[in-house]
This record gives sequence, structure tokens and C-alpha cells, in this order.
Amino acid sequence: MDGHDDGWSTTRALPMRHAAICLLLGCAAALATGAASADDTPPPEKKESFWQLIHDPDDHAIDMSRWLLQHKGALIVPIIITEPAVGNGGGASAVFFQPAKQSQASKDSGEHIPPNIYGFGAAKTQNGTYGAVAAGEFHFRDDQWRYKGAVGKASANLDFYTKGLFLGPRKIGYNLDGWFSFQQVSRRLGSLPLYIGARWIYIDLDSSLNVEGNHQFFKPRDFASRASGLGPVIEWDTRDNTLTPSRGVLATAESTFYAPGLGSDNTFQSYRAHVLGYIPMGPRFVLGLRADYRTAPGSTPFYQLPSIDLRGISYGRYQDRSVGMVEAELRWNMTRRWAALAFGGAGRAWGRRNSFDDASTETTKGVGFRYLIASALGLYAGVDWAWARDDHAWYLQVGSAWR
Repeated sequence: MDGHDDGWSTTRALPMRHAAICLLLGCAAALATGAASADDTPPPEKKESFWQLIHDPDDHAIDMSRWLLQHKGALIVPIIITEPAVGNGGGASAVFFQPAKQSQASKDSGEHIPPNIYGFGAAKTQNGTYGAVAAGEFHFRDDQWRYKGAVGKASANLDFYTKGLFLGPRKIGYNLDGWFSFQQVSRRLGSLPLYIGARWIYIDLDSSLNVEGNHQFFKPRDFASRASGLGPVIEWDTRDNTLTPSRGVLATAESTFYAPGLGSDNTFQSYRAHVLGYIPMGPRFVLGLRADYRTAPGSTPFYQLPSIDLRGISYGRYQDRSVGMVEAELRWNMTRRWAALAFGGAGRAWGRRNSFDDASTETTKGVGFRYLIASALGLYAGVDWAWARDDHAWYLQVGSAWR
């Protein structure tokens, strides 16, 4: 689930080519034995072991493709959290992949349909923040219809930064505790890579400040507990892979309208427009470019204001009515399996006190590596390290870092 409301991111003692993936496989080993047969039919003479299933028979490297697709196994992903906003923590998620049903005519035309993905996970951090979510993304009728959704429960201990006219920002601690739901359905227009759909977001949260005296910095509407909104979404998607793209464009414009008639306590809107582009540069390099704009006018609760969403910046650190971000990422495919990357970005937050011209520009940069964990899916996994002026953090990434 991405930044604002979109809902959809190794052990050093081991040899390097296995280091990035051993954590991904550790929990999955418990699933290796498979289900027992219901009758007395003897097993095949050459039944592959779990260890064989997670290796590519061609290059003998660790590869989860057959385990995930042919045996419908789970990719157990450890959740390692170093987010400065909530402290260090961890958890785990189980992710399942399923080839989408495709007609023979669609196959003959050479069209590639992304796999269906679904799973669940939970995590907790050292400052008491915890959460659990179940989510999925599905493709129907030769990708003419797309659905994605998530339902979860969370309790988050975060900080909000006030905007003063003369004094510096004040950091105010608060807690959010409740349920959330995100649902979206899209329909493809003819044979174009254009999808038009609708989304529904429902949030029911109890919000409280750590210090009651800090209520003076807020209005009563800032503590609205229920937000329910509907709105349209339009996507142009020419990516060659929805998990780790190497070429193509994803351009999205979405809006959500919250109103009492829809079950919301406040009346406000949220808008987002973003473009992700992937440009191959020779046989080994891929340049990724991102532009992202978000705004939330109206009586928006303070915790639903958009914030700069860049690796290396603490969530909510730069939060305002509007935010804008640009980011670039260069991936170097060193070998068939291993890739290194470098990235950097910049963002501004403005609207309540500062205009766009007066807002400061916050910059980030970072490096990372990736391993092709499932070649049949084009799925890479790895680790990023990013830093900014005040923060730095590690990120465990499965698929693209951009949502």
C-alpha cells in the first residue's frame, strides 16, 4: 500500500549469493514437506525435494518460481522495519502467486497478463506500533478487469509537526488505533492499456494525543474518527512487468471524495497524480523515473494530510496540504541474478503556512542491491539503504520500491 492512501517494499556470515534470500526462505522451510496424499497411491519415483524446487534446474541458483507457481507455495517475506517514525521492528508476511486465467486468443496475440497476488502479514515496532493486513490484486477475463484491495487493523504511534509562523516546528506525538479498508475495481478500454475504475476507502480510527495540552494546536475536525470516500481512478499501464519493471510507463490519476453521506465525519477530498517510467539503457542498465503529486483540500484530519514519501525520510516528517516528489533510480544488472542500484529524490510540502515557492526542498539518496528471486515472475528482492538530512533507514524490498 503506497504512501498516501493507495494502499499497493541476509545474513553477512553466509556467502554473498545466498545472503539476500536466506531470510526469505527461512520461514518457508516449515512448508516444505507439502500435503500428504489422501489415498495409498505411492509417490512418484523421482519426487523433487523442497531444496530442488527452490533452485533453477538451468543455472542451479536459488529461484522460487516453481515453488510459487507450480506447487502454489507461499513466499514468506520477513518484515524488517527501520522506519525512523516508528522505530525498529519486524514481522512476517505470506504472499501467494497464481497465474491469471488467459484465453488461447490472448496467448496467441502474445499478451502478457500479470499474476494474481494475495497474502497477509503482521508487524510490530519498538515504539508500540503494530498492524496486520490481508491484501490482494487479481486480473480477470484476459486482464479486462482488475481488482485490488486490502483490509487491516493497526495501532500507530507517530509524530505530527506543526507549522509555526515564527517558531520552529513542534513535534507532537499521537496514536491512531482502528480499522481500514481499501477497494478498487478497474475496467480496460478495448485493447488500449488504459483502465478506468472506482475506489472506496474506509477508515475508522480513534486518535489521541500523547500530551493533552497539545490540543490547542488543532481544531475539533482534526480528530474525526471515520473517513469514507469514493472516487474515480484512471491508469495507463504499459509496463512489461508489474513486479519489477524494466520498460514501460504507469501513469495514474485518482481522486477520493469524503462526505457525511458516504459515512465520513468530515467533508474533504484527496487527489493524486503520479507517473513511473522505466527506460532500458543498453543490455544491463534500467533507468527509473518518478513524479508524484498529492493534495488533500477541505476539512482533512491532520493524520490524513499527505507527506513526502521518499526512501530515507521519516513518514509524516514533512506533511502539509500538498506534496510533490521526483525520484530517479538506476539499476545495473551485473549478472543474470544480481543487480545493484543507486537512487535519489527531492520533495516539497506546502499549503498551510508556506507557498510552494517558500517551501524547503528535502533531498534523499541511497544505494541497494537486488536478487532475481523468481525468474518466471521477473521478481527481484533485496535491500536499500537511504539517507536524508535528518534520517536514514534500511528497507527490505520485494518487487519495485515504487507504488
